[in-house]
Amino acid sequence: MKEEIVKEFKRNSTLDHLNVLKSLNEIPFPVGKNLLIDFLSGDYKNKSIIKNNLEELHNFDSLSFLSKDEIKKIIDNLINNKLIDLENTSFNKYVKVLSINQKGRQELLNPTLQDKKLKNKFSLDTNSEITEKDKETFKELDFFLGKFNDQQKKAIISNKEKILCLAGAGSGKTTVLTKRIEFLIKYKSINPEKILAITFTRKAKQEMESRLAILGIHTNVETFNSFCEKILKRYESKIYNRRIRVQSYQDKFLAISMALDMLGLDMKTAIERYFTISQQKNKTQTQLSNLLMNDCFSVLEYFKIKNQPLTDFSEEVEFENRENARMIFQIAEYLKKHMDIQGLRDYTDQVIDAKKFLTEYSEYVPQYDYILIDEYQDVNAMQIDLLNILNPKNLFAVGDPRQSIFGWRGSDINFILNFQKDYSEAEVISLTKNYRSNNHIVNLMNKSIKELSLPDLEHYKQGEKQIELLEFENETLEFNFVIKKILSSSIPRERIFILARTNRQLSELSKTMKDNQINHIVKSDETKGSIEAREGQATLATIHAIKGLEADMVFVIGANEQNFPCKASDHPVLEMIKIQDYDKEEEEKRLFYVAISRAKDILYITHTGKKPTYFITDEMKNIINNMPEAQEDIPVNQLLLEKLKSWRTLQAKEQQLPPYCIFPDKTLEEISKKSPKTLEHLELIKGIGPAKIEKYGNEIIEIVKEF
Repeated sequence: MKEEIVKEFKRNSTLDHLNVLKSLNEIPFPVGKNLLIDFLSGDYKNKSIIKNNLEELHNFDSLSFLSKDEIKKIIDNLINNKLIDLENTSFNKYVKVLSINQKGRQELLNPTLQDKKLKNKFSLDTNSEITEKDKETFKELDFFLGKFNDQQKKAIISNKEKILCLAGAGSGKTTVLTKRIEFLIKYKSINPEKILAITFTRKAKQEMESRLAILGIHTNVETFNSFCEKILKRYESKIYNRRIRVQSYQDKFLAISMALDMLGLDMKTAIERYFTISQQKNKTQTQLSNLLMNDCFSVLEYFKIKNQPLTDFSEEVEFENRENARMIFQIAEYLKKHMDIQGLRDYTDQVIDAKKFLTEYSEYVPQYDYILIDEYQDVNAMQIDLLNILNPKNLFAVGDPRQSIFGWRGSDINFILNFQKDYSEAEVISLTKNYRSNNHIVNLMNKSIKELSLPDLEHYKQGEKQIELLEFENETLEFNFVIKKILSSSIPRERIFILARTNRQLSELSKTMKDNQINHIVKSDETKGSIEAREGQATLATIHAIKGLEADMVFVIGANEQNFPCKASDHPVLEMIKIQDYDKEEEEKRLFYVAISRAKDILYITHTGKKPTYFITDEMKNIINNMPEAQEDIPVNQLLLEKLKSWRTLQAKEQQLPPYCIFPDKTLEEISKKSPKTLEHLELIKGIGPAKIEKYGNEIIEIVKEF
């Protein structure tokens, strides 16, 4: 009992990730991941621990209250957030060891990682209840609101000045946004010129304008950039003392060529220095040149968004990347000077220049009675500054924290999570009815994002469960499965998505699809324009490129720990300068959520290797494998539990081991709740690994079958 109290005290009085960092600081030599996990979990059987007397160290067994899988997740998160280095050993290039770096030591002095996770928890009060007065209004406006659910109706007609509409995947947010604008103009008699709707992409802008035009409505629909561009054109003579224009692709390519020339480099040499061999694989020289060019300009954008002067960041990155970082900084420095001299600006400059002008000349700030913003989870600090300058009396923000996946581009999830702190009287309306996916997929979606503590989505449609998690020995077999399923399916090709985490996977699968004469389009992170699948074309895409779209059948390929969270990147500089600004693992988890939430009816999740990504939790596996959920109100089968304990006692005596070494009480209780009837179902019980299944699995199944 005393030991349990001590463990519980440890569990509640420290940040788990700090114990990992402290252990790496304490162990006197570099350690492999498995040894570190055993050290933290207090595994006395590890020979290295015994040989080196590591059990005498202060942090030995400091995370014994967690499973080894949970400890592994914490270590992987620290690696992804660049607090731990994972490096090859000098004696064997195939053996990798962990060590704490300078950033990790700084984390020990001033913890921030856990703070980020806490910030990213749902802290909004969904305070919008449907009152009797609301119901009366709904009834009066039934001819206008009839087809909507109550929360949608509330969002469309609410009179609150500040409203956050939390619109879950498939909940009809664009329709609600459009309908609210129609309500304001037709039923509140608001002047259309006094309404501003802001979207994030030109495609979304055109879609909203088209929907409103069908309703006979013409109002101000802009992206942040198009809004700022109009301000700059209207007051150009006041803002600039010469002609300024947005730079073209040709301008950018000419500028980077000149920058490389200044450094005594050609494009081929710069590419070979900047990209690893694997990053160069399956890409043309033109594609690599574009990637390098865009990364150099993204450095400028990063410092502009942060409202910071461009400074040499090369000393802040790991030693092996320092030369690369220095080259990118020097190119970016040249590009900045070149743009200033030539009178060129980019889209970020447009927002900066418009902000500056409207701050200095407040008399020119456009006056809007209502501002509505779509995709609020994607806003960055610079856009929020612009919104504050406009200072609308009525603000309607629509977004979904579950789908915040652009932190690497400067977006900040905290703006949506802190909406009520920024606007204390705000009303938060949660759209939780999912009209896209069937009940099984919605249930899986909810479990995948459970840690964010957002309200669960509700399904609108029932359907047959067609979700599979499949393991393949190699990518060739994985891709062949996808091909076979597509060829045998009666679903129209244009209603099929194949989603990958990286551009490399897209390239290789696209070749296989061409070989099998499967007509398809490719939407990568760098795809220009809004390419849409025509009739008979499947869509092969990265997850970032497919956000907002849906399909009847969805494949999520490569769902292993190499890709989720993603270990590779086609943009090395993003890792150099942006990793400290957002929690990469949390964003990767949300990205996986976005992937599975595209599916309406059929979902295949495939992977190579022995294990899928740990983003697929035990609860998710239970859904996929038709296991009952382990809910608090499911009673323990006491007769089965007693039988299992009696069996455990016999095993312990035969092997001369304490009973808990066979199975702890908690595991036996889980078995007695779920009553697994097959070895596959037994694998899903927490605390039972392959070794114990091989040793005891059949005996346990036989006992369970008796009940």
